[in-house]
Amino acid sequence: MDKVNLADKLATFSNHWSPHIIGQYNDNDLMVVKVQGEFVWHSHPDTDDLFLCLSGSVDIELRDKTVTLNAGELCVVPAGVEHRPTARGEAHLLLIEPSGTPNTGDPDTAVHKPAI
Repeated sequence: MDKVNLADKLATFSNHWSPHIIGQYNDNDLMVVKVQGEFVWHSHPDTDDLFLCLSGSVDIELRDKTVTLNAGELCVVPAGVEHRPTARGEAHLLLIEPSGTPNTGDPDTAVHKPAI
């Protein structure tokens, strides 16, 4: 049982839209990710999607509205709701989702999530 320094973990990589696993919580992955630009429209049919903005600003675009998150704010996208995160400048997020959840909602297009 060790503490995790989020800034230290984020400093270990520079690529965008590539979540890195920093721990486990029950059957969930705790991840940090750097984002910039637009991600793909997607949904997760079996799980909610939690976004906690650590720094910067990110828009969680939904088909009927946009939720803007600034540092210290979070949003939970319900299971099955199509969404697209977008960041004008670099932003850092903490994500929590069931282990093995594909980040694009599709295992064929999902990125590998390394543990750091």
